[in-house]
Amino acid sequence: MKLILAIIQPSKLEDVKTALSQVEVVRLTIMDVQGFGRQKGQTEVYRGREISVNLLRKVQLQIAVNEQFVQPTIDAIIKGGRSGEDGQIGDGKIFVLPLDDCIRIRTGERGPEAI
Repeated sequence: MKLILAIIQPSKLEDVKTALSQVEVVRLTIMDVQGFGRQKGQTEVYRGREISVNLLRKVQLQIAVNEQFVQPTIDAIIKGGRSGEDGQIGDGKIFVLPLDDCIRIRTGERGPEAI
């Protein structure tokens, strides 16, 4: 089992959800987050003064999957989250973490069956 964390552009959320449903990944958690990487934030004008905004709005997906769904999930996130054919800085990142256990609260099932 793996936990996939993906940080994407908010404008790409619907495209990623569509790509995930095409590979039969339908369970995910979505959170609004802020951060920056290579983009280093942006400059805005507020009341006539230029200010630097160094935290950009992003969306984080948390997806727990069994081993056979890891690569299809990654491919779907890349397909839906990439800007254009070659992508752009700020398209996001995907992290794949080991998932030691999963427990379904309703039934008490554990492990891959609980996902």
